[in-house]
Amino acid sequence: VQLQASGGGLVQAGGSLRLSCAASARAFSWYVMGWFRQAPGKEREFVAAINQIGSTTTYADSVKGRFTISRDNAKYTVYLQMNSLKPEDTAVYYCAATLRGMVSRSAEYEYWGQGTQVTVSS
Repeated sequence: VQLQASGGGLVQAGGSLRLSCAASARAFSWYVMGWFRQAPGKEREFVAAINQIGSTTTYADSVKGRFTISRDNAKYTVYLQMNSLKPEDTAVYYCAATLRGMVSRSAEYEYWGQGTQVTVSS
């Protein structure tokens, strides 16, 4: 599965962005999809995940109530709606796919997109 993330950019604190991640394969619907992020000098961290049919989601505490993950299996795409953005949300955001269930460890994800930069100014 090849993944292509897009939608990053520069936004002021309090603003919103929607990230998209398009998959190449019809097998997209087999995979749990996740979003991770990595800020300069920090380790990659889990942001959110969604199950294969979109009925179950999980979030990092730092984004709960502000970010929403969703998916459209007909379009082979997963989304991350980010609202009330804060400067500490600045990072490169990655989408990833796994067959290992609703996991939050990056090592459990088998396929990764190339990342899209999100910068939140104060």
